[in-house]
Amino acid sequence: MLSQALDSGRRISGHIVTLFLFTKSDVLTVLIPITLSAFAAAPHPDVTRIPDIVIWIWLHLLKHDISNQMQNPEEDQKNKPYRPLPAGRITAQNAADVRWLLVPVCLIFSAMYGSKALACSACLEALSIWYNEFGGDKTGLSKNLLTAIAYAILELGATVVIGSNIDNVGARAVAFSSVVFATTLHAQDFKDEEGDRLAGRRTLVTLFPTFARMSMMIGVPLWSLYLCRLWKVDLICSVAFIAYGTIVGARFMVYRTASAHKESCKLYSLWFTLVHLLPGYWRFFYST
Repeated sequence: MLSQALDSGRRISGHIVTLFLFTKSDVLTVLIPITLSAFAAAPHPDVTRIPDIVIWIWLHLLKHDISNQMQNPEEDQKNKPYRPLPAGRITAQNAADVRWLLVPVCLIFSAMYGSKALACSACLEALSIWYNEFGGDKTGLSKNLLTAIAYAILELGATVVIGSNIDNVGARAVAFSSVVFATTLHAQDFKDEEGDRLAGRRTLVTLFPTFARMSMMIGVPLWSLYLCRLWKVDLICSVAFIAYGTIVGARFMVYRTASAHKESCKLYSLWFTLVHLLPGYWRFFYST
């Protein structure tokens, strides 16, 4: 009896790990920033709904990531061999079953928080199908545009789930974080450049590598400066944030090995997370 219980526990934990590995690369760039963004954007956040927000975001990420990783699992053999499909943790058919099972799960779960959350969930599914099944990720322009729109909808949905309406500050926070993401999203493509070339994916990094590096070197510090002014960050914090953004941007121009790209992407993820804290800074010091 005990051995059967232990075996069942190991199988369940193995399935949980498999699901997590589908979304592992999005934890720092999507799950954490959007969770923070929901609190910063909401004028009256309900802290008891933190688990609700995390689950809502993660379920939608999982659904999209499974669909995305099913499109070209051979690419992940090179870039991300730990992912469930190339690692052999799940078959393509079982992954497809989970992906389509998650569609009603996400819709029903979203409906628990009202029509706005349900609408966000439906829009995310439509964008996911466009992105994955209809080749929206094949060119840099459509990839960045669709990803930025999906990111904005995730932020709006998370804010609804937290139990708050979006005021002007929240709308501004969502808009600017989406634009920042759209214009710096290719930071994640540097570490996947070789796999993208093999897959024939036309990203900004594969088509215009020099321009892509320069855009990060210039864009990240400029965004840091502008956002500090937008959210009225004090001088000391502004200098620290701009200096960090300058270092992050410069790394993409100076360091060009695969391992350096992975490290730069991690530092970019931290910078992008800090971007989502700035509206909260404004609310804390200036909101009446």
